[in-house]
Amino acid sequence: MDMKLGDGLKKLVLMGIGAAAITAEKSQQIVDDLVKRGEITVEQGKELNQELKRNVKKSFDEMSASVEEKEAEIEKEADSLEKKVSEMTVEELEKLKEMISKAEEAVKKED
Repeated sequence: MDMKLGDGLKKLVLMGIGAAAITAEKSQQIVDDLVKRGEITVEQGKELNQELKRNVKKSFDEMSASVEEKEAEIEKEADSLEKKVSEMTVEELEKLKEMISKAEEAVKKED
């Protein structure tokens, strides 16, 4: 199986982690600023930070579960496709190759 799909999903997860880290860092700065200005107490700031951390972790866990589900679906579909191709006749394989070549040519023309 081509690992490019898995690599793409991994990159997506890493992007999500990066976005969550930036969000958490920015949120921390905002809370710290509110504490410094006296708009919230230190204790309220700590509570807000804990809640933000829980929310980020929950979002990350949900995203990770979703990615794992998609990877499983893709792998299942790839296995099914591989099985179908292995059962094709020589003539069917030749037709498939022609179709793939035409599709590649069409993509090249669009670029």
